[in-house]
Amino acid sequence: MYRVLCLIAAFILSTDSMRAADRWPEWRGETGQGISQAKNLPVHWSEGTGVVWKTNVPGRGWSTPVIENRRIWLTTAHDEPASEEEAERRRKTTTNSQPLIISKFVSLRAVCVDLDSGTLLRDIEVLSEQDPDFIHRENTYATPSPVLENGHLYCHYGSCGIACLDTESGKVLWTNRNLRVKHENGPGSSPVLWQDQLFIHCDGIDEQYVVALNKDTGEINWKTKRSGKLNDNPQLKKSYATPLVTEVNGELQLVSPGADWVYGYDLDNGKELWRLNYGELGFSNAARPVAGNELLYIATGYMKARMLAVRVGKEGGHQQAEIAWRYTKQVPNVSSPVVVGDMIFFVSDQGIASCLDANTGEAHWTERIGKHFWASPFYADGRIYFFDRDGTTTVVEADKKYQRLAINKLDGEMLATAAAVDNALILRTDKALYRLQ
Repeated sequence: MYRVLCLIAAFILSTDSMRAADRWPEWRGETGQGISQAKNLPVHWSEGTGVVWKTNVPGRGWSTPVIENRRIWLTTAHDEPASEEEAERRRKTTTNSQPLIISKFVSLRAVCVDLDSGTLLRDIEVLSEQDPDFIHRENTYATPSPVLENGHLYCHYGSCGIACLDTESGKVLWTNRNLRVKHENGPGSSPVLWQDQLFIHCDGIDEQYVVALNKDTGEINWKTKRSGKLNDNPQLKKSYATPLVTEVNGELQLVSPGADWVYGYDLDNGKELWRLNYGELGFSNAARPVAGNELLYIATGYMKARMLAVRVGKEGGHQQAEIAWRYTKQVPNVSSPVVVGDMIFFVSDQGIASCLDANTGEAHWTERIGKHFWASPFYADGRIYFFDRDGTTTVVEADKKYQRLAINKLDGEMLATAAAVDNALILRTDKALYRLQ
């Protein structure tokens, strides 16, 4: 009997592992933390080597491809520029000094590609918007990554709205266009699915709140305003981070970074369980938290990014958070870290990669690996993959000693975070989608 039970348990574990390796449901994968179960991923490739297929993707978007049932889905957008006169008029309505894209119209779309052949199967308009909010010149209207579960694709386009698409019929099942805040630089936060709820950050210059939607209807289950005091300058109140559902103090919580503060929320009702100030100004943060070693790891964003290790404890029935350690050198403003055992890896926007002791914050190594990084790294099969904007991927051993395995170059710019299934790597550039093996 014992042997039978062991075999059943082994089968269940192997089935779960295969299932995890066969799908990539959201930004940063099954766990949301940049960890892939895929084995035998490629280490070396180029435009002429290791490319199973390459498919041009219409429109613009930095969203991560999501994968289920041998189908890849990604969001994209086609926009029509506003006239010079209209653009100048609208530019005067903001205090934003960044270079902007101001559009007259945008078509917000979902694209499906066959995983095996690379054939473009669907190109569906999900939403459209007349005179959409302007965006940063380096952003797109389709930057948030969708979520894919059981034939339902949840597409978030920031203030333009969120929608649920039936992937079989191509029909839009529901939309919610009431979550409008002034992002200023366009959308960045990706939705997060947990059981029957979709969690979405809405951190603009005017309002800052977190909302949970019913995944079947798009209706609001709960909405919680950010409680932490922010800088009086509206431009310093915005955030583009994505939350993480993870265990804290023995229970699942929504760990939710905003400007200047990180919060823990009750998943069922949105009650604030704890909050922690970064200790210094931190806004326009785009990184997703990661968890491990009974700590939460938070990159604080602009003006000077810090990596914080946060410990949340219980005292007298209340939860309290404190900073366990702080690291200030070459921390990313945009990309997210990845934790592997007692190591944490990340790369700065300027191309300096680091490996720290995840328990103490002491540096094992720092190395320049490129020039401009926005896409988040991920771990698979003993390796860390770092993706430079110029199309270069640097592969290193996930080790306390720096060991570079490969430098690989593709055409185009790479700002979208990669996906991995089976023994294949799925990469998106500004022009094309690749399957690499």
